[in-house]
Amino acid sequence: MKPLAELDPRGLKAVLLDVDETLTTSGKLTADAYGALERLHSGGKIVVPVTGRPAGWCDHIARMWPVDAVVGENGAFYFQFAQGRLHKRFLDDAPARAQQRMRLDAVARRILAEIPGCALAADQPYRETDLAIDYCEDVPPLPLEAAERIAAQMRQAGLQAKISSIHVNGWFGEYDKLSTSRLLFGERFGLDLDRSNREFVFVGDSPNDAPMFSFFRNSVGVANVRRFQGRSAALPQYVTRESSGAGFVELVQHLLDAGQ
Repeated sequence: MKPLAELDPRGLKAVLLDVDETLTTSGKLTADAYGALERLHSGGKIVVPVTGRPAGWCDHIARMWPVDAVVGENGAFYFQFAQGRLHKRFLDDAPARAQQRMRLDAVARRILAEIPGCALAADQPYRETDLAIDYCEDVPPLPLEAAERIAAQMRQAGLQAKISSIHVNGWFGEYDKLSTSRLLFGERFGLDLDRSNREFVFVGDSPNDAPMFSFFRNSVGVANVRRFQGRSAALPQYVTRESSGAGFVELVQHLLDAGQ
């Protein structure tokens, strides 16, 4: 990973960002980080959070934050608030999601019984498509080995599984953060990610960001991404000096300085 100072910010049109421990710090959205998000949006960049967080949170983010859209539940959908209404684009229809929910509930019961110390994520009731198992948000922190065991259990049950900085997420389907970001930008912004790759920045911090890290030429990790070295399928091209929200502020300053 190269220092952030080596990233050339000229010509960038869009910034995609993870939320937990990329924008936030120890679970909190600081004034500095939110202010940086607002400056980025006011500066004319297309701003899209790409997160594992649930539909309930993403409804709020799309409506209330200075963003252009949001991809949620690791790619299960995108939401965009435009022309005074919220547009929702799910990859699976409502009957399919209801059927999958019953199967996910059965997987959850097995995991909770077999891996002591984990729990259903507190935001699980607000999820439309996936299963989120908490290994260090509202439970005493478990080692990464426990998170990997949870992910292995999910994969044995036929789920896609990704480890974030706080949860292990599992879902049925072939989508991920990258595939739905590709769909969003094609359908809503008329941009092809392959042709426009150089015009994007993605910033994240954990293994569920690996598809984005490997695809985007301008992929950035906040400094706490180093925690997952050797445990992530891909690492970013660049890394900030600071961790979490302070690292995001550092990135925004670097990007906006180029336009001055």
